[in-house]
Amino acid sequence: MAAATGTVSKLFSSSSSSSSFPFSVPFPLSPKKTSLSLLSSHNPPISFLSSLSFPKLTPLKSSANTTQHFEEEEVEEEEEEDIVSETEIDEYESEIDIEDLEKEAKFAVKELSTSLSRQLTIEDDTDEKRESRKQKRKKATSKDIPDHLLPKVAIVGRPNVGKSALFNRLVGENRAIVVDEPGVTRDRLYGRSFWGEHEFMVVDTGGVVTVSKSQANVMEDLAISTTIGMDGIPLASREAAVARMPSMIEKQATAAVEESSVIIFLVDGQAGLTAADVEIADWLRRNYSNKCIILAVNKCESPRKGIMQASEFWSLGFSPLPISAISGTGTGELLDLVCSRLGKVEGPENLNEEETYIPAIAIVGRPNVGKSSILNALVGEDRTIVSPISGTTRDAIDTEFVGPDGQKFLLIDTAGIRRRAAVASSGSVTEALSVNRAFRGIRRSDVVALVIEAMACITEQDYRIAERIEKEGKGCLIVVNKWDTIPNKNQQTATYYEQDVREKLRLLHWAPIVYSTAIAGHNVEKVIVAASTVEKERSRRLGTSILNQVVREALAFKPPPRTRGGKRGRVYYCTQAAIRPPTFVFFVNDSNLFPETYRRYMEKQLRSDAGFSGTPIRLLWRSRRKMEKDEVKGATRPQVNLTPGSGKLAVAT
Repeated sequence: MAAATGTVSKLFSSSSSSSSFPFSVPFPLSPKKTSLSLLSSHNPPISFLSSLSFPKLTPLKSSANTTQHFEEEEVEEEEEEDIVSETEIDEYESEIDIEDLEKEAKFAVKELSTSLSRQLTIEDDTDEKRESRKQKRKKATSKDIPDHLLPKVAIVGRPNVGKSALFNRLVGENRAIVVDEPGVTRDRLYGRSFWGEHEFMVVDTGGVVTVSKSQANVMEDLAISTTIGMDGIPLASREAAVARMPSMIEKQATAAVEESSVIIFLVDGQAGLTAADVEIADWLRRNYSNKCIILAVNKCESPRKGIMQASEFWSLGFSPLPISAISGTGTGELLDLVCSRLGKVEGPENLNEEETYIPAIAIVGRPNVGKSSILNALVGEDRTIVSPISGTTRDAIDTEFVGPDGQKFLLIDTAGIRRRAAVASSGSVTEALSVNRAFRGIRRSDVVALVIEAMACITEQDYRIAERIEKEGKGCLIVVNKWDTIPNKNQQTATYYEQDVREKLRLLHWAPIVYSTAIAGHNVEKVIVAASTVEKERSRRLGTSILNQVVREALAFKPPPRTRGGKRGRVYYCTQAAIRPPTFVFFVNDSNLFPETYRRYMEKQLRSDAGFSGTPIRLLWRSRRKMEKDEVKGATRPQVNLTPGSGKLAVAT
């Protein structure tokens, strides 16, 4: 009976579109709707009915009996389908080994990672790939000694002599921004370097400007802008900030020299000896004569000319060593000389991977929202320069920090991220590189602290940064800084503010919100507490039995919707294939039967029942039919991609 009515439904559905049928017949037609359609007052023409070939049907006595009969048939058919589906699940679990499913899940995660890395490109990723072999060699020889136990080597000198280029050469990667203009580096930048059996920290510093120069010359040497990003700052505050900038840079350089065992005094061989070089040499000799000072003459690419270029620097009272940071000429002799003044450091023994793992927290946001102030408040010192001048921070500044509970963190202060169009219109190469370093800081991090200014409206740029964080799969917390600037606060202010943030940053609906005033040090410690909680959630692995129990309850509460053809999605098995971020693979009959709304529902149920606050979670859907076809065709692997227009992740099947 069911087969007969199904045939009638197909016939009516196929004919209704082509013939002059006086009413529309929905597809698919249930048996009840089919019988009622045939017996309704909207009778089709006799010619149309005579042209159809009907199967033999039981004579219908009355419409009421027919309706009741077909309703019973429909219920029995649905019950039979449910029984068959449960049996199908048992057969599926018995046919396929769980270990094979786990392997498939891990491969799907690997494909997803590869796909995302292609999409989330950074302009200077080529430098990272070029130096990957150096990094592998460095990891092979590293003894996993904590940064604070390693001896430090500081690079100092006047602006634009190549300090950052030498820093990149010594650490073996493109960490510091190198541009042929003065005043690019302002904060202290640290990096690990190794040479032979020695390992040490190299510290890049900003150019030291002598006090004898006038204010105009200082601004020219440091390339300080008083216009870009400073429209809302009064002129008096602008001039005061510019006047303080040289002393702030020198303060950072002085701190680097004081904590270092060896000082590399870098000069420019092509420009020759200058008055600034003489003043810096006198300053080092007068205050740090107890330390090892190495005079390196940079930009000596030719060995023969290098000796002649270095000869005029003997008057500084140090033995000059000609080198070239760009080509690497003479850097081997420089490293030999540095290591001869450093003692060997033995790291702690029996350190496993979990003990050496230090979660990284990147502090990101638009310019002038207080990122550097938060870093300084956390570490309790002026680790980075804080100034109302937009774009003060250029490089990504790494700082080790120990939390109140003894947990170690790596804090990454980044440059302010402006809109791509604004960066392009400014024509600043330095700012473009700074934004790239900020994106690389997000990629290197485990948790991202997205800083927004309390009084400033959440802009489209904040949403773009949030979108990048979610796609990178990083844990996140939203830091509302400068909370003291909100007037007339009461108990409901934070509630209303949170509603506004959730509405405008829907991508980060799972991220906790922290309110702080970094300049006064209020509630800054909550940033670390929240980041520690997020990192634990991001690294948490859910047991397979518990996970499948959560999925079964979610399916029982709200089954997948049926398609117009009467098909419904079935979930056979689910497993967590990865952490950081938590990634779950669902093995189903057909992934196309699970619409985006239902996938969001499943994610919501996982969060409500299993936690994972502060971290994105990935749901990958693997079809059974696809797996069976892969086995027949020689185990062809699935392609993983982003579902268009949603930002959610799925396995294309």
